Order: sequence, then structure tokens, then C-alpha cells
Amino acid sequence: MRTLLLLAFTTILLSCTANKEAINTNKDGYIAEGYDVTEYFNGNAIKGKTLYTAGHNGAWYKFASEDNRSKFEANPDMYEPQYGGYCAYAVGANGSKVEINPESFLVDNDKLFLFYDNALADTKQKWLNENPEELKRKANENWPKIKEPANAVAKAKREKERELRIAARKAKKAKRKRKK
Repeated sequence: MRTLLLLAFTTILLSCTANKEAINTNKDGYIAEGYDVTEYFNGNAIKGKTLYTAGHNGAWYKFASEDNRSKFEANPDMYEPQYGGYCAYAVGANGSKVEINPESFLVDNDKLFLFYDNALADTKQKWLNENPEELKRKANENWPKIKEPANAVAKAKREKERELRIAARKAKKAKRKRKK
């Protein structure tokens, strides 16, 4: 039964991961939930304003000021969040795309990492406690595999669904044997 539940959970997780886009944007199309990515490099989490926006690599960015927008436009790759703006911990630890809390961030070696954070899980703290260099290595390895909802993800999903069907048949068969 545990195997069956684990396979079902894995299938659901793969389905969620497969359907997420390469860039994590909110419903209005802004990365980092519309927070000013240049301010993260000053140690601040500040919401941007619709008045100051710029596009880069398929995402829209909001900025708190015209100066911040100009800084971004001069070097957009520097300010672009790692892993498409998804939770860095989830990409590294699980190879999955998870939404973020825009106020949970880390700038390390001039790279912006965003994290999921709520009352139950502080993934930034987990990142820092569990060996950030190893998690970063794993995230860099995982990201190309999960970045796009590609055929490889669809194939993995089909394989997991097949395993789930086989496990369900085996469970039914075992149940019938117990009844005899």
C-alpha cells in the first residue's frame, strides 16, 4: 500500500512539474511576484511599480524606480533569478518547480536565489543548513532537465503512471489471494 501511495504521489508531483513553465511568473506575467530584483542585491525585498517595467528572456520585471530599471536594463543577466525564478531549494533537493515567497531570497556570488517560505517550511534556511554548495550543484544539474515541459518529462510521467497501474494490479491480485 505504501508503494502504491508513493507512486501516486510521484505521478502527481511529476504532473505538476511537467505543466509549469520555464519561467515562474505571477498571473500578470511578472517574475518574482512583481518584486524589484535589483533591490535584492541591496538586501531589500521591495515591490516594484507598474510604472517601471522591463522585459527580458520572456518575463516581465517591475522596479521601484526608474534608476533601478536602468540598472537592470544595463545588465539584465546579472539580476535574473536563478532557475527561472522558482524555489532554488526545490530545484536542488527534489528537481521540482515550486512557487516562491518573494521576500525569501539570497544573493550569493552575484546570483539571485529565491525560496518558498511559509509557516511550515523555510526553504532558504534549509538551503543554508543542508550544504548550499551541494544543493546549488544539484540544482544546476536538475534545472536543464525540468526547465521546459518537454518530452522527457512526459515520458517519465507515462512510465510512473505505468508503474502505478502495475502496482495497483498487484495489490488487487494480493487482495484476492487473501480473500481465498
